[in-house]
Amino acid sequence: MSGVKPYRIKTISQFHEFRGLPQPEHPLVSVIRVEDLEHSTETETLVQDYYSISLKRNFSGKFKYGQQQYDFDAGVVFFVAPGQVFSIEQKNNEGSKPTGWILLIHPDFFWNTPLATTIKQYEYFDYSVNEALFLSEKEENKIVDLLQNIQEEYHANIDNFSQSIILSQIETLLNYCSRFYQRQFITRKITSHQLIDRLEKLLTDYFNQPDLASKGLPTVHFVAESLNVSPGYLSGLLKVLTGQSTQQHIHEKLIEKAKEKLSTTNLSVGEIAYELGFEHPQSFNKLFKIKTNLSPLNFRRSFN
Repeated sequence: MSGVKPYRIKTISQFHEFRGLPQPEHPLVSVIRVEDLEHSTETETLVQDYYSISLKRNFSGKFKYGQQQYDFDAGVVFFVAPGQVFSIEQKNNEGSKPTGWILLIHPDFFWNTPLATTIKQYEYFDYSVNEALFLSEKEENKIVDLLQNIQEEYHANIDNFSQSIILSQIETLLNYCSRFYQRQFITRKITSHQLIDRLEKLLTDYFNQPDLASKGLPTVHFVAESLNVSPGYLSGLLKVLTGQSTQQHIHEKLIEKAKEKLSTTNLSVGEIAYELGFEHPQSFNKLFKIKTNLSPLNFRRSFN
């Protein structure tokens, strides 16, 4: 998407107009059938000022979120947060028209409700490369039922209960998506474990660098970026599969390297701390003791 200025869509009404739909029944929430949309065959680069959750089947084309490409297949859900740049390259596929559902929610709908804050905790809105959600038929039916419930609620006469009911349906939908992502981490074990193998190699190579002292310790953001995933996705996957966060994995590899140096070299604890990227030996001593219940010196003495 380099060099292409994104087209900004500020309101749900503008989206309806952009896609050739009638004006929305509710200005802040809309459930749309994908087959009702007008699609361009040109590549579109967009940024929206609202949340969107899309379930698409028979999508023929490419979808990029940031600089990363989704691995689209039948029955895929993807999530876009306000202000995120994405692009769609829709191919002209006469034999199979895309179907599915899209839920649009303007942040103003959450104003003065708990979801105004908690929606930011759903990490899949920040996912990057091949992190779309794959659904079983049963899971897909659950998502579609919730979307239709939301649609039916704003189809009815709006009253004092409407917002609360729609909010509860949205929160239920988000929680089901969290559950299905956790299931995906487990059921797509080959892909997940390949990522863990890459993490292991990345950290091993990083701590084996001769210029580690000048580079400093690897950050969670650096590790995630190097693996082409978001920090939230990586920590979520690692928590499910290993019980540890990305930061804990970094510390484990660091302690492993520290033990190697303490047991096989004559370097002082301060020199080892510096070589491992610590600015202050005290920080190294503290972390080592937390992780091993021994000070670096006591660990070294256990080998003598």
